[in-house]
Amino acid sequence: MPDSRAMTANDTDVIDQAPSARAPGRTTAAGLFSQPLAPMLTVLAVTLLTVGAILSFRTADLVAALWAANALAVAVWLRSGRGLGYDLSFGALMTFGTLAGQFLAGNTPILGLMFGAANMAEIVVAVLLARRFAPTLNLATVEGACRFIFCVAVVAPIAGALIAATGLYLLRDASFLMTFQTWWFGHALGLAVIAPFVLAVDSRTVRNLFSPWRAVETVLLFSLLAAVCFCAYFLLDAPLGFTLIPILIMIAARLRVVGVTAALVVVSAAGMVSMMMGAGPWQSTAGDVADRAMLLQLTLLFGYVPIVLVASLLEERDRLSERAKAGQVRAERASAAKSRLLANVAHEIKSPIGGVIGIGDLWSSGQLGPVTETQAEMAEMLVKTARQVEALSHDLLDVARAESGAVKVELRPTDIPGILEDVRRTTAMRPEAKLLTLAVIAEGDGLVAIADSQRLAQVIDNLATNAVKYGAAGGAVTFRARRVYDGVRIEVIDQGPGLSPDKQAQLFEPFNRLGLERSTVEGHGIGLALAKRLVELQGGSIGVESTPGQGATFWIELPAA
Repeated sequence: MPDSRAMTANDTDVIDQAPSARAPGRTTAAGLFSQPLAPMLTVLAVTLLTVGAILSFRTADLVAALWAANALAVAVWLRSGRGLGYDLSFGALMTFGTLAGQFLAGNTPILGLMFGAANMAEIVVAVLLARRFAPTLNLATVEGACRFIFCVAVVAPIAGALIAATGLYLLRDASFLMTFQTWWFGHALGLAVIAPFVLAVDSRTVRNLFSPWRAVETVLLFSLLAAVCFCAYFLLDAPLGFTLIPILIMIAARLRVVGVTAALVVVSAAGMVSMMMGAGPWQSTAGDVADRAMLLQLTLLFGYVPIVLVASLLEERDRLSERAKAGQVRAERASAAKSRLLANVAHEIKSPIGGVIGIGDLWSSGQLGPVTETQAEMAEMLVKTARQVEALSHDLLDVARAESGAVKVELRPTDIPGILEDVRRTTAMRPEAKLLTLAVIAEGDGLVAIADSQRLAQVIDNLATNAVKYGAAGGAVTFRARRVYDGVRIEVIDQGPGLSPDKQAQLFEPFNRLGLERSTVEGHGIGLALAKRLVELQGGSIGVESTPGQGATFWIELPAA
């Protein structure tokens, strides 16, 4: 998937540390595939692979059942560069390598040209399809791997298969269907196994191999794979290919896409050699070489190749995990900076506000000289406003301490009905609660929770204050405690206007007063955010249940003693 352009430098640093977090196609700038010798080495490798496949794996008349040359050419072409001039030059080199391999293997000029045309058609189609449907070449995601395997490996060989099947039918009266299916399966297998391996290799993978533990792990896993391959394909005559699946899954889990594609190369080569020799399970398999090759190709393509998607899924999980960790680190840094800012602001506010309150009290009491009734009212308003700012500074300090982890809680068995009764009495002394009915309901015995009594009382008092402020129209506030599962549930119930689902979702956000900023109800919007943090520090949870027009129930759940 394409990388987000909004990614920060920190994102990039973290993602670069994750396995295969970058698209393989983007690591070519400093890699092997950007070197000037890469095209020449690729031509040599394509020639050798062509000769080897023709001499070793021909099954249906003159068609090889396993073809790796085209996959290598496609992968290197995609990784090494693009542009009209480069494409023409690289295409010409691949044409030379393919034809050289055909002639060195002993094909006649007509057959060599026909097979060369079929191979080059397949290579060009594969490159065009990859650039169209999998432009990032990122096999470290399920989407990228699926796009490459199904849009490139499955579709591209059709072009070459049609040319080869038609040519052999006209030249040698060969079976069109047998030629087509042998070509398609063999070349699709190469593109699905060899090309992903080449695309997944990058400098990070090479560096990982120099890690002692990773090198030992890789050697052990591939030694186990080689041993099982030898037993399944050469030593025993029973069909035991399924025993390779757990090992391939282990390799996918530990070594990801690079490891599992390399393992599939080993398995494919071992299976083909065994099939051509008639060893192992092929001793008792009916049919000619073409039929047995078809059976092996089907097993490799549909039994083993899908494990590449498992490795891609794991790599994608790794990348997302690294991004999540990077986001968490940024969020924690931002939260710490915000907490420091809040603490600094609160400290800066406290000193001058204390002076304002002192002057206001002296002024209103007449100690600074005679005052008129209007001046006394203004002084009282000044003191009231200053005390609101002072309360805000205390709340800001509490929020900053809670978010920075400076708040320490002392957890011990706490009698919940007793705390509720204390909060009820305190609430009843407030002027705005004179016309309210306040009640405590304790349902059952043993309502003792593990909590910090002081902090819990602070939280419940905050909920009671909100219930009085916003739910006074209902005429009653109820404090209830009851057992739930292995905990104690505390509820503060009002009969006010209630809350809509949208407002409930925003309720515990700092400085969010749900649109009541300009109302006559005083507040700063940080009490519930602080309450939530304090409850979580005590190992509990907090929430609200409300229906518009039917009041609200704020609840706290704490572990029972």
